[in-house]
Amino acid sequence: MTAEKYVNEIVKRVKCGKEKRREMKQQLLSDISIALEQGTSLEDVIKEMGSVQEVASEFNENLSETDHKKYSGNKRVKIIAIVVCILVLVLAVIYWILPKGAEIGTSGVFEQAVVEEQIKEIIQELNEQNYEALQERATEEMKPYLTAETMEEAKKQTADDWGECKSFGTVYMTEISQMGKQSVVGEVTVTYENASVTFRISFDQNMKLAGLYMR
Repeated sequence: MTAEKYVNEIVKRVKCGKEKRREMKQQLLSDISIALEQGTSLEDVIKEMGSVQEVASEFNENLSETDHKKYSGNKRVKIIAIVVCILVLVLAVIYWILPKGAEIGTSGVFEQAVVEEQIKEIIQELNEQNYEALQERATEEMKPYLTAETMEEAKKQTADDWGECKSFGTVYMTEISQMGKQSVVGEVTVTYENASVTFRISFDQNMKLAGLYMR
């Protein structure tokens, strides 16, 4: 063990402020240096001074109340700083994970006219029970839900018989940014002979059908 390492191990165990530790380090190194100049080996110097824990304990016992308070204050500040850093990191991750809405066209990925046209085409294919066409438009995750059985059951949750499609309402759209990916959601109410159905349809950034909800 070198004199520097020995002293550093002692100083870091002393419960006081930085300034006090700096003074202790200088004093200890000075004492060791004097002993070495007088011909005493470093091993004997360390034996005479005591173990790292013994010397540190002695310093701690002789510290003033002010020094103890400075240490406690510094420790508290460090803990608060660490907690704040962790909190900022957690909030940043949460912000990145949570979906964030924006006006259509904000990202430059989607065009309002194209999205509206796609939404109307999907609804028309649904009206025509053209589920194969819907599956071709969809993401891999969405395809299993676009079977005739699943879609017909979903339609019945709104009304047993919608009847003929009469008119489309205004299509409202919102872009969604989540975890670095872009998507778009559109909502429109369609009037049928026997029911009014509100569709909520979403697309991924490649304009693949990613969600279809009816109420």
